Order: sequence, then C-alpha cells, then structure tokens
Amino acid sequence: MIGAQDTRLAVKPLTQADRARWDAFVTATPSGTFCHRAGWQRVIERAFRHKTHFVYAERGGEITGVLPLTEICSRLFGHSLVSNAFQVYGGPVATDEASRDALVGYATDLLAQTKADHLEFRSVDAEMPGWLVKDGLYATFRCEISADHQANLTTIPRKQRAVVRKGIANQLSTRVGHDWRTLHRVYGESVRNLGTPVFSRKYFALLCEEFGDDAEILVVEDQETPIAAVLSFYFRDQVLPYYGGGTPAARARAGNDVMYWEVMRRAADRGCRIFDFGRSKIDTGAYSFKKNWGFTPTPLNYEFKLRVGDTIPDVNPLNPKYRLMIETWKRLPLPVANLLGPTLVRNLG
Repeated sequence: MIGAQDTRLAVKPLTQADRARWDAFVTATPSGTFCHRAGWQRVIERAFRHKTHFVYAERGGEITGVLPLTEICSRLFGHSLVSNAFQVYGGPVATDEASRDALVGYATDLLAQTKADHLEFRSVDAEMPGWLVKDGLYATFRCEISADHQANLTTIPRKQRAVVRKGIANQLSTRVGHDWRTLHRVYGESVRNLGTPVFSRKYFALLCEEFGDDAEILVVEDQETPIAAVLSFYFRDQVLPYYGGGTPAARARAGNDVMYWEVMRRAADRGCRIFDFGRSKIDTGAYSFKKNWGFTPTPLNYEFKLRVGDTIPDVNPLNPKYRLMIETWKRLPLPVANLLGPTLVRNLG
C-alpha cells in the first residue's frame, strides 16, 4: 500500500548521521546512561584503536534500542566483546522485548563470528537468563542531592563532614575547565601509587573534545600547586565524577574531600539531583571512602556469555596472580609508569 510504514524490526550500525537521534533515544530512555552515548565510539576508536560495534534496533524509522560494543583483542588479557569497555555501565537499552532480543542476538552472533572468548554486558541487575554473572566484585554508589548546599553537607556523616570542613578551612582553591594535562599529571601519580597503569593524555583530551560541557575537569590547588583533580560527566540530572585522584599532599590537606564536595556543589547549581560516585571494588580503600560519605553501595552484576569454557575471566587487581605486577608498578618512577601505562591499560577495557 502506498505510504504504508515499514514496521519490521532491523538492527543497523551506528553512522555519523545517526548520532544525534541515538543520543536522543539514550537520554529519553530511563535505562540509558552516559556510558551508552554515541560519542564513546569515536573516543574508543581514536584513543585505543579498538574496533567497535555500535548498533541500534529500528522499527518504522524510529530507534527502539541501542547496544554499544567494543572488541578488545589482547595477547595478555584475551579477546572480548564488552558493552561497554572502559565504563561502569552497559548492555542493551531497549523500549521493548523484541528490540532487546534483536540486539542480544546480534551480539551473540558476533561472538561466534569474531571467535572472541566472551561477551560481557556491564549490568546493574542480572537480566540475561542462562548467562554467567560476576557479582561480589564491584559496587556502584548513587545518592540524591538537593539544590540546598547546606542540606547536602548535613547529609554527609559527621566524621566525614568534619574532614570536608577541615579542607575548606585550609583555603584550598578550585578551578574548572578542560585542563586534561593537569588531570593526567595528578591522576597518573595517584594510580601509579595504587599499582595501576594510567590512561594516555590523548584519551582525556578526546573526552573533553567529544563531550564538551558535559565533561568537566575540576582541579584543586594548594597555593597554586595542583594536588587533586577529577573529570566529571553530566547526564540528564546526574553528575558522575569518573576519573579522579590526588597526590600525597592532597591527603594531608583534605584535598580529595574538597574536590568531591566542590563537584557536588557545582552539580547542584547545574540542576543535578543524582550524584553517581561510580564503581569501586568491594572492600577496597575507594569503597570505604565512598561509604564514609554516606553512600549506600549497590552491587553490580556483570553478565558474561562464554564462547568456550565455563570460567568467567578474572582480569582485575584483586586477582592474586597480578599481585607481583602491582607491587612492581608502585615502585616505577612516575615518568616510566606514565610512558608504559597507556599501552597496558588499553587492553584492560
């Protein structure tokens, strides 16, 4: 019939022309997250040179689901398909079961075609029947915030609130913008001290370039010397402080505490009502730090479909087999760690 609309469901690759409506769908769909935004495709391809498979389900000319997939092929850490790599959340986002099934079907077919070792959806809740679930490793921390700064300060437990006030009394200054060079320098030292490789400078620069005002770097200074820095993402009414760290001086001067308080304060002024503190490995220092702020942990249930075998890969710093590597990394001179780190971390996903 002339003028009849095609209501068949199709799965299509993301193109440049689709980016705006992809992001509009993600923003409008409750289960969509910043980690599902189309911009991650360009960032991941340019920063890490990984192949991506960003696809969407469409019916009647309307997007009904999206799935951002990254393919990582590493001799050291294996071959994987991850939704989405380098991020906290992922998996298919869809408005109906048929669209979700179509996206999952695409991903499982791709698992067979690429001969990857496994497919991973970074889910909050386990939703894939028959898939293996890695739980008990990560938790995420989210809480509501108010437009009233004093109310937000009051919700921080008394002991931690005193630390924040101590930092404020130290007259530390803050500035915001896209100073990815300072972020990389401070963050690189912080993660080296934890035994973790740092991302490249290019990665942080690309995040600022791609996401613009939705990616904000806040730097804390003590007499004009940077001691802490964090890159935060903004999405809907949420703020996500994502990559942050501090120098040893930050601990002595409560710089990290001032940093997150300033993120919360600025986010409230921008109209944010959810503070997403991101994921941490359970029972680590970062996990305890976030609990001290009064945040309640929500376990993450990352789901895996294995092409062969029956054991979920265990690529994380808590794995005992990486203990020697981590202790060695902590002792590397900072310039050496920053030089070697990006090559290693690009394959961790």
